[in-house]
Amino acid sequence: MVQCSAQLDATFGALSDATRRGILERLGRGDASISELAGVFDMTLTGMKKHVHVLEDAKLVTTEKRGRVRTCRLGPRRLEDEAAWIASYRQMLEARLDRLGEFLERTKETK
Repeated sequence: MVQCSAQLDATFGALSDATRRGILERLGRGDASISELAGVFDMTLTGMKKHVHVLEDAKLVTTEKRGRVRTCRLGPRRLEDEAAWIASYRQMLEARLDRLGEFLERTKETK
């Protein structure tokens, strides 16, 4: 569970930034170099490298260097654990809301 928790933390941390989510959307349309991504997001190469590194750590992006060009592509993660965590959290919230609704109905009936 600790390893799964660390992976969830890395993934949710990576996805918490709008630029990194944008990078994933862009890479969903095809591979791109760090330079291309930096241009799309109007960012320095150093800034883009930092964002890509966070995405790599979460296994959401992989990179390959050929000569002087580092190409980025979507990584191997398919977010099954993250989707399962979100589904579990949603079920818990829905159950609490259902109990609240039942309570409100009971208290309305006694008035």
